[in-house]
Amino acid sequence: MSSLEGKIALVTGASRGIGRASAIALAKAGAHVILVARTVGGLEETDDEIRKAGGTATLVPMNLRDFDAIDRLGASIFERWGRLDALLGNAGVLGVLTPVPHLEPKVFAEVMEVNVTANWRLIRSLDPLLRQSDAGRVLFVTSGAARKHIPYWGAYALSKSALEILALTYAAECEKTNVRVNLINPGPMRTLMRQKAMPGEDPEYLIKPDEMAYKVVEMLSPGYTLNETIINFQK
Repeated sequence: MSSLEGKIALVTGASRGIGRASAIALAKAGAHVILVARTVGGLEETDDEIRKAGGTATLVPMNLRDFDAIDRLGASIFERWGRLDALLGNAGVLGVLTPVPHLEPKVFAEVMEVNVTANWRLIRSLDPLLRQSDAGRVLFVTSGAARKHIPYWGAYALSKSALEILALTYAAECEKTNVRVNLINPGPMRTLMRQKAMPGEDPEYLIKPDEMAYKVVEMLSPGYTLNETIINFQK
């Protein structure tokens, strides 16, 4: 039996890239996956792949900037399952690469709300459900930019740095519970966000999200007991 057989997992940004690949892998490992993303068509494509693999999913079209919807999501999960076993906080936006003084307030606000505030709201809404699991597992997707000072990457780097502090603080608070919280830094990967950030880069030299999905499954499995760590997938 898979270590995720019968488990309930939630994945944000599940319509493409790392989120989609991870959701499919989690379903193949036996989890029922709650797919969250803005794009209905993308969610349906992920669901199609999950069904082909013999898995099951629940689709939740939602903008993570709708914070009240995140609260409603937690309530819905409680009513249907009474718990949540795994959370992959993957959804994120790049914003605009530009000098800090040139950042438009609306761009800065979007980056912080999606990359940081939405993940805090997810923690706030889902923490009681994760504590109801016999082995709640949480994994957030970060970036090497969080620990570098790269010109023009200010908004994105700041948001990922804040996300790391948020996740690690939450992890420390969960130390004496059944919940374990970690981060993963995928490194350069063949995603639309990477393509947007590095338009001149040849994607053929980058690994695909599918190649990282096994690590996500491992880190969201009950047997994974590390806590308060940042794993660099590409060392």
